[in-house]
Amino acid sequence: MKPILRVRDLEKVFWVNKRRQGILGSALSLVAPQMEKVTAVSQVNFSLEPGEMVGYLGPNGAGKSTTIKILTGLLVPSGGEVEASGFVPWKQRQAYVAHIGAVFGQRTTLWWDLPVIDSFELLQAMYSIPAERFRRNLREFTEMLEMERFINTPVRSLSLGQRMRADLCAALLHEPPLVFLDEPTIGLDVVAKERIRQFIQKIHQERGTTIILTTHDLSDVEKLCSRVLILDQGQLLYDGSLSALSQRFDGRRLLAVTLANPAEQITLEGVEIVSRDGPRVTFSLDGHTHDPAALIQTLLARYPVTDLEVRRPELEVTIRRIYEEKLLQPAGQA
Repeated sequence: MKPILRVRDLEKVFWVNKRRQGILGSALSLVAPQMEKVTAVSQVNFSLEPGEMVGYLGPNGAGKSTTIKILTGLLVPSGGEVEASGFVPWKQRQAYVAHIGAVFGQRTTLWWDLPVIDSFELLQAMYSIPAERFRRNLREFTEMLEMERFINTPVRSLSLGQRMRADLCAALLHEPPLVFLDEPTIGLDVVAKERIRQFIQKIHQERGTTIILTTHDLSDVEKLCSRVLILDQGQLLYDGSLSALSQRFDGRRLLAVTLANPAEQITLEGVEIVSRDGPRVTFSLDGHTHDPAALIQTLLARYPVTDLEVRRPELEVTIRRIYEEKLLQPAGQA
């Protein structure tokens, strides 16, 4: 099957005026500016198959948003190749945008002073969406995103959560096969986040939409994506499954035990207790040296246990270790 998105040796370089100190330095910067080269993206390679949903991760300044802007045709790269839905985004932008959807968490694609429904109707005309398909999608998305209460409200009067739901609807009304979501849950409360996650998951599963998601909220990734791309300082460090990432860089398990007697003193030879909250005690297990099944049998034989859970550490902990300890290197480096 041909990839719906193919990125080869992608590079983006910016030249910025290097600021000098003092009044004389500022004057010199106007007359004889010193330009500094900043590489935002360097030699990035990956591809997406139709129907995939991929998390694109990295700290601030890693190059995620620059990549998305190139892939949507907003920026022209300094080097490399991109083919998306059969188009070169920055060369065939007018034809290309009819085949993609995009949501940028801090910017809206809706008309600020118009009611939401008017923006949707303008998009119908812009994308030449057949009337029946437009009505069907609008009805379905309005119900899924619970937009009935604000669909006739001007965009400027919406809360952030309402605006994000409207932006998601706008990006998908024309049924694009490829969708870019750049921080779609930024700044939202837990209820709004969950509603948007459920909508994204439903669209992906039922319509086979290919989605690339950038986010700092790793719970978005854990709930939606099985594959992740990790970027740092403009270079791709990892392309693979979440499970393989966790297994490779954090083989630990957390064993949480709830005791029938909160005052019970509990110990396991050679196993560290990482927290205790009343009757609930959490042990840290090394997946390479500890046998969880054997430890569970020991616990059940020794102590009155009412609840027991084995889980991996949170993805956020693993990702933070990768960045802070430089556990990954770009392809081609040791």
